[in-house]
Amino acid sequence: MRRGSRRGRGAAARSRAGGPGGSPTTLTGRGGIVVIFAAGLVGALLSRWLDWELPAGAGFVAGCVLAVLTTRPADLLTLVVSPPLVFLAATVLAEFLTTLGQGSMLRGVTVGVLTSLATTAPWLFLGTLLVLLLSLPRGLPANVRELRAKLARTRLFEEEENENPVRWDESPDSPRDRRRLHHGEVD
Repeated sequence: MRRGSRRGRGAAARSRAGGPGGSPTTLTGRGGIVVIFAAGLVGALLSRWLDWELPAGAGFVAGCVLAVLTTRPADLLTLVVSPPLVFLAATVLAEFLTTLGQGSMLRGVTVGVLTSLATTAPWLFLGTLLVLLLSLPRGLPANVRELRAKLARTRLFEEEENENPVRWDESPDSPRDRRRLHHGEVD
């Protein structure tokens, strides 16, 4: 009898973990960020080589959608806040790689990054918005509530520690302080 219940629990654990017959592979928050970065970098490189802006934006948006759909619900808060920074990092790296060996590196990268950001800004907003909207039904509000609760507990703990600090040198009930208060002296 015990063996049967162990088998049942093992199958349920495998099902939750994405084993045979379970859900597809899920990513951590960092894994989702890597997916966005890789897709954005490939799109940005293709865009530079083909001299066409569409691959940069489309690659980034595709990476955002893939990442938000495959990231664990517990890590969605990490993923939601990262697309703009990841987009910038992928753009800078793509511009650096495509400017290698061409005249002034600093000028080429600066002009390339500013141009790329200007032309692909709508794609950045679309990708960020999609990550936010797709993460809402997957559990983002619960992550925000959990973070708020943790911050409130931390704040409460700090307030308890600092509520009545011991001051050996300045006790309001000391005779010296009473004399000073009576005579109107101020520090």
